[in-house]
Amino acid sequence: VQLQASGGGLVQAGGSLRLSCAASGSISSITGWAWYRVAPGKQRELVASITSLNNTNYVESAKGRFTISADNAKNTVSLQMNSLKPEDTAVYYCSADIRVPPAQLQFRYWGQGTQVTVSS
Repeated sequence: VQLQASGGGLVQAGGSLRLSCAASGSISSITGWAWYRVAPGKQRELVASITSLNNTNYVESAKGRFTISADNAKNTVSLQMNSLKPEDTAVYYCSADIRVPPAQLQFRYWGQGTQVTVSS
């Protein structure tokens, strides 16, 4: 199983970016997705998560600005980020909790990071 993230970049404060992440490989089901970020000098932070039932959760600083969505048929997740602030600058990582055949054991997989830089 592999996760491929895309969509990072450089944007001015107040702008928008959309991050995407696609899972591929031998997948039975994806029970949940999440986006994390690591800012310079800071610990990893959970930004947003979504379950297979579309229950979402956001870090307080992202509420009202970020939207996580998943396409279960395509095994993809997106993070729409609006009203970006310089403090959103970080490397963003997607993760997925995936059940794999044949035993349906669940593992957490990680995508490669994608840099988001917000200039003031």
